[in-house]
Amino acid sequence: MSSPSERRQELLEVLCRRRHDTYDNLAFEFNVSRRTIRRDIAILMCSYPIETSRGYGGGVRVADGYYLHRRTLNKKQVALLIRLRVQLDGDDLNTLNSILRLFAP
Repeated sequence: MSSPSERRQELLEVLCRRRHDTYDNLAFEFNVSRRTIRRDIAILMCSYPIETSRGYGGGVRVADGYYLHRRTLNKKQVALLIRLRVQLDGDDLNTLNSILRLFAP
């Protein structure tokens, strides 16, 4: 049996993969009560961009653009890559532009 913190970590990973699920489905999958899942989600919402909604199509979702293991660049790093971009061409330029699309605002 896993600890509550291990369950929450696994729950976060599941939500990041699926992007959206229901409380009932998650409770069934993790073999806990709906109330436990609601508590776990409330705790996760304090640290991660998780949203909940009611009604048809409701449930739990991870905010668009958030991925658990995606690293981010700070403004200084992005600015450096943009300055270096003028020295590149071909595949190298395409690769750098694809990286910048992931991190630049």
